[in-house]
Amino acid sequence: MSGILWIIFVGFVAGIIARILSPGPNNPSGFILTTVLGIAGAFLATWIGQAIGHYSPDQGAGFITATIGALVVLFIWNRLVARRMIPDPGNR
Repeated sequence: MSGILWIIFVGFVAGIIARILSPGPNNPSGFILTTVLGIAGAFLATWIGQAIGHYSPDQGAGFITATIGALVVLFIWNRLVARRMIPDPGNR
């Protein structure tokens, strides 16, 4: 798979795993939001990994680091919802 497709695939799986590992009242719900969460986490993990020299420029994050990145994104999401900086999609 090409680099971007790999990051998207890994990000999708990482988003699902992150939601399972971090249940809570402010979790984003829905397939699309979970996918975006995971992809953002995978891109974050790839960017940080490349910046510190852990990954080469043509390498993407693996499942473990993408899941950690997705957990970081989920934590930030939860803090933003708790401070009411973004609306909670679960409370419409």
